[in-house]
Amino acid sequence: MIFSRKRADEARQARDNGVLDAEETPAAPARGPYDVSEAPEAPRLDLGSLQIPAVPDVEVRVQADPQGVIQQVVLVHGQNALQLGVFAAPRSEGIWDEVREEIRTSLFNDGAAAQEVEGERGTELRARVRTPDGVTDLRFIGIDGPRWMVRGVFQGQAATDPAAAGPLAACLDGLVVDRGHEAKPVREPLPLRLPREVAEQQAAEQQAAGPQEV
Repeated sequence: MIFSRKRADEARQARDNGVLDAEETPAAPARGPYDVSEAPEAPRLDLGSLQIPAVPDVEVRVQADPQGVIQQVVLVHGQNALQLGVFAAPRSEGIWDEVREEIRTSLFNDGAAAQEVEGERGTELRARVRTPDGVTDLRFIGIDGPRWMVRGVFQGQAATDPAAAGPLAACLDGLVVDRGHEAKPVREPLPLRLPREVAEQQAAEQQAAGPQEV
């Protein structure tokens, strides 16, 4: 039997309230994004608040500042891409419905129409926007978890045909969120950092390159 995320959230809340004993504790959701407290063991790239599963033929591209703080995470497979973000959310309710409406309003103000579509992971937002490279299709998804929300933006054929997402969808299924325990403002991006060895290598390369001419 597939254990839905809604049922998992309800059971987790009941467990926190002491309703369930250890023998009644349910299994983890059948797929991710997982909370770090319920994630199955698997090889992943640890970026702090997000842990990206190792999926063949998927390239993980990040933009980071000199201190190793990541500004953007994009997964690429062929001509398709999935940009990921993770945000703090309240304990009591999800925020995707509200965030989705704000995205739609922002797109409208920029002259792009957006349409809500019921997808495999709930209500999605699809839009066609103009960029310096031409017209681009986008598909926004949001997944509410315990005190966090993952936002994904598909580009390429996967933006109009979810079946084309392939390995990118597999990455989403295996994604892990490490929210941490400290209090954070709702919708604040959760911190993402390069793995230490990668950050050290980047710093060494920048030091070897010397000062850049302006």
